[in-house]
Amino acid sequence: MVRPTSNLTCEIARPLIVTGAEEKDGYLYSSHSYTRTVVDAQEARMVATTKTTKVDYRTEVRVPRVGVMFIGLAGNNGTTLAAGLLANKKGVTWETQRGDRRANWLGSVAMTATCKVGVNEQNGEEIYMPVNRLLPMLHPDNLVLGGWDINAMPLDEAMKRAGVLPVEVQRQLREEMNGIAVYPGVYDYDFIATNQEVRADHVITRKDKQGQLETLRSNIREFKKANDLEKVIIFWNGNTERFSDHLEGVHDTAEHLLEAIRNNTTEIAPSLLYCVAAVLEGCAYVNGSPQNTFCDGVLELAKQKGVYLAGDDLKTGQTKFKSVMADFLVSTGLKPVSIVSYNHLGNNDGLNLSSEKQFRSKEITKASVVDDMIASNSLLYKEGEHPDHLIVIKYVPTVGDSKRALDEYTADIFMNGAQTVVVHNTCEDSLLAAPIILDLVLFMELLQRIHVKTEQDQEFQQLDTLASLLSLFLKAPQVPKHAPVINALFPQREALVDFLRAAAGLPATDYIALNYRRTQN
Repeated sequence: MVRPTSNLTCEIARPLIVTGAEEKDGYLYSSHSYTRTVVDAQEARMVATTKTTKVDYRTEVRVPRVGVMFIGLAGNNGTTLAAGLLANKKGVTWETQRGDRRANWLGSVAMTATCKVGVNEQNGEEIYMPVNRLLPMLHPDNLVLGGWDINAMPLDEAMKRAGVLPVEVQRQLREEMNGIAVYPGVYDYDFIATNQEVRADHVITRKDKQGQLETLRSNIREFKKANDLEKVIIFWNGNTERFSDHLEGVHDTAEHLLEAIRNNTTEIAPSLLYCVAAVLEGCAYVNGSPQNTFCDGVLELAKQKGVYLAGDDLKTGQTKFKSVMADFLVSTGLKPVSIVSYNHLGNNDGLNLSSEKQFRSKEITKASVVDDMIASNSLLYKEGEHPDHLIVIKYVPTVGDSKRALDEYTADIFMNGAQTVVVHNTCEDSLLAAPIILDLVLFMELLQRIHVKTEQDQEFQQLDTLASLLSLFLKAPQVPKHAPVINALFPQREALVDFLRAAAGLPATDYIALNYRRTQN
């Protein structure tokens, strides 16, 4: 069953009007007093000084025509998101044992989450609105999809192979899925598991890395022109690569990196070629897998070109839960002493991760997720002390995309007692990943339209090349040099939402609510 698509605008309607913010010449202007606390931690005491900076925001109101190109489009995540985009645009419905179902975007912060705007002074009611109404945002129905894959299987068949969506949904989308063109991808057997070789029947014919880079750049330009796009975002959704050795004279500067590609240096990973191609074409790049793509050379190149990068690795099921659970324990004065995480899954991601080098990449990103929470409490942990943290991933074909995640948390509690929490989490891998991928694309596009200016700046500027405001969606967030890495879920969410509030002309979210807590006359 297909519901006819209604007339679509390029953006989501924004009914919010903020007094003090001004829309002029295609831009929304707002100001915000940003207050931070600088601490001089001396041996006997701490000296805290508050510093306030006036920040002006300029947001381009018009939403451009946007496309996204996925590396690994024929994989489980790629086909699930592609089908989800089509299903929502067409209003697909289907029957289940529990009744009729309609396509939705559950799990997407941009599409189904709300944020507090303020309060009704008459009755004290807190007023909430969709996050996507704070500022003009791209609507998913208008996102143009393309990409690459090393496997030649048409997307309708790849969707069937993934086995994620109900058969009735697949049946309604086959024609449109089959119509999505997929470019041949870059394949290097040294970086992904050897068990992936059987799929590699759709690869770029050029064997030299410079030739592969030129082919990727040509693909991006062709996709952009063919679809009359103003902006393209490149998204790595392919297999986890092994960690790359970042070599001096190869990965350390932009000049060395480009020279190494020309010289066909072996330690240039496929993901790095895609990233360099994106940067040279002025396209933002998101690394949705754990490998260490963002070497110093590509960071320098992105900074030179004014291009945003975001990574690493999608935070979807088990790790997202862990970033909440560990924060809850530490924030309430309980001391996690052991976190043991076991996974088994049966999709192609699990097959690739059954190789030791690729598993090591995933293990690193999963293991670091509690670090900032542990470091925040010196009352619980001495310097250098850390919970025992074990991560196991096994390939079990029977469970397919329905990953099983089992976690055991052991914490020291009052009077040296122990609390153990055991969690069994059935993570529908691609159904959890798809809306997060969408969020990364939608918010990345929005960040590109927001510029800021302080009293020291003469002109509006974009944020740092590493788009760390998108950390909410990532297991191992990459952040600017000397910036803290925040993994706790709620601080990540509030950072993103409060930034958007500031750009809309609103102050940071008020949790004190002092006007209601003080003595009432």
